[in-house]
Amino acid sequence: MKHLITLTLVLAFGMLNTQSNFNKGMDKAFELWNANKINEAENLFERIANAEKDNWLPHYYIVQINSIKSWNEKDETVLKAQLDKAQSHLDTAMSLSEDNPELLVMQGQIYTNWVAFDGRTYGMKYAAKVSELYNKAYELAPKNPRVVMCKADWAMGSARYFGQDPTPYCKELESSLELFETFEVESKYHPNWGEMRAKEALKQCKA
Repeated sequence: MKHLITLTLVLAFGMLNTQSNFNKGMDKAFELWNANKINEAENLFERIANAEKDNWLPHYYIVQINSIKSWNEKDETVLKAQLDKAQSHLDTAMSLSEDNPELLVMQGQIYTNWVAFDGRTYGMKYAAKVSELYNKAYELAPKNPRVVMCKADWAMGSARYFGQDPTPYCKELESSLELFETFEVESKYHPNWGEMRAKEALKQCKA
């Protein structure tokens, strides 16, 4: 009995220590990101991902960072390297967390990166897939503000591209803002972005 108690305490301490290291690493990575040291943050997320084999979150932020870096990238070689890296980590994250609406949204973001870079080349390839991803994410999590916002934002952009009225999607953006106010994230490390983008997109409805 005494040996069992000792083993239990050792295992519990080990789990707490592992969790503590994860928390410290994630806190530091976000600190670097907030200080605009994006490459250093990405490198730290990679080290955390290598240590936390079963956790999708550090992979998620590597994906997000590479997607963000790609929005204004003009060099296709650089863009491809960044988005290939993002896709690789997203594939790993999806293998760890199936049917995760946050990851479906991020896949939509990667495809949108390609479309934004060259709509003529990548629009036909990815546009329908983006819509499908957001629709699936919405089926899984209709109260997730990022899902609602990205779905509406994409639909508005598509409507403008085809010369259609984008205003029907304004109500969805307003709905996403309401959801941002009430949505409870699972932890401080889970995705919690998008409110600012929703407000920016909504301004176009009132322009």
